Amino acid sequence: MSPVFSSLPTPTPTGFPAQKRARKTSVNASLFPEGPEHSLNRRTAALAPPCGPGRVIPELAKGQGEADCPPQEPASREPVVREEEFRNDPVTAVPRPAGETAAPLVGIARLASISPAAPSHRRSDARPEYFFLPVKSILNHCDSNRVPFDWTVNPYRGCEFACKYCYARYTHEFMELDGLAFEKKIYVKKDAAVLLTREIATKYSFAKGNSGVPEHIGIGTATDPYQPAEREYGVTRACLEELARHPGLSISITTKSNLIARDIDVLQQIAKHSRIYVDITVTTLRTRLARILEPRAPRPDLRLDAIRRLREAGISVGAMASPLLPGITDKEGELEAVAGAARDAGAQWFVSGVLFLMPSSAKQFLPFLREKFPRLARQYEQWYEHNVYAPEAYRQKIAARVARIKTTLGMTKRPWEEMRLPVGESPQLSLALTA
Repeated sequence: MSPVFSSLPTPTPTGFPAQKRARKTSVNASLFPEGPEHSLNRRTAALAPPCGPGRVIPELAKGQGEADCPPQEPASREPVVREEEFRNDPVTAVPRPAGETAAPLVGIARLASISPAAPSHRRSDARPEYFFLPVKSILNHCDSNRVPFDWTVNPYRGCEFACKYCYARYTHEFMELDGLAFEKKIYVKKDAAVLLTREIATKYSFAKGNSGVPEHIGIGTATDPYQPAEREYGVTRACLEELARHPGLSISITTKSNLIARDIDVLQQIAKHSRIYVDITVTTLRTRLARILEPRAPRPDLRLDAIRRLREAGISVGAMASPLLPGITDKEGELEAVAGAARDAGAQWFVSGVLFLMPSSAKQFLPFLREKFPRLARQYEQWYEHNVYAPEAYRQKIAARVARIKTTLGMTKRPWEEMRLPVGESPQLSLALTA
């Protein structure tokens, strides 16, 4: 173990009660000593991590990737402005050098530039702008063998939750928008359910290879499918209703919203003849801290209640304490308290992964850190200046801590292993109801 991390406190085996605040110690000083711990994991070769049922993979192999998949870090390129409607917006337009002619927009950037405004019943000045995105596909392929899914479905682009650490800000760069616009301009994928009907029939394999295992669909890999826009436009619900029509699927949903409980009825329909998992993200139990880190996301207690309601309905559900923020949410007993509260709510598995920062995320997160956590800013800058990941020694220590937590609390269910098996008739629903 590197001496840099030798003074880190050892987590307690059972954790502290959820209502007890972690004691104030010199954790920050010991966690972030003077001088960075260097890693071979450079920004130029880094990939975004996957979202999937109960799995956090710290490092990924290089792959092609798409905007909705865990992609390779976007290559640096000369900035280009959008079409006229965003040309004068200093917050969201990607600027170009003076005198340089704008390159023609292609692909998703062109579609975004012609997206009409979507009507909204919300009248708050703080609400984002909504647009109908005329996409040509909703089922997007991921060809990396290091992620636990073959296809992704993201009903929206952008997310109003405005989490300061969100890695998915890079997806707006594919539309030639600055990552800061991620929570300000939300794109609703028009006719998503209609497209899904066609693409399940033409793209999806219900029994790939000789083992008869269905391909896995991850919903919410690059934006939360249950953000506030879902209350108005219902794209996620429409997609789930379409998936419920097809037996033999393998599906997972990742969200930090209790709105998912609204769709228990359709989730139960899917679970009757397909395999479905839900991951609820709970980064901290401290409400005030959660409001700072995730300004517009539901409170932690509401997310725990969603876990409880889903489990009572027979749906397989786990908790994700990701990302773990060094010096902020990793204090002694805090991770244990999150896992304990999730277990008490009925979560069957627990995972946590350390924060990583792509450039578009760092642009938002580091200024926030300097303002709210100035004592941590210097070490964060040293750790993440050239790397998207925290030092390997720290990540290994957290991985060992998570493993102890899972063993102690009995949260050892491994849904990604079940995904390698053929789909049976409603095993998870019957087991949940008889537990």
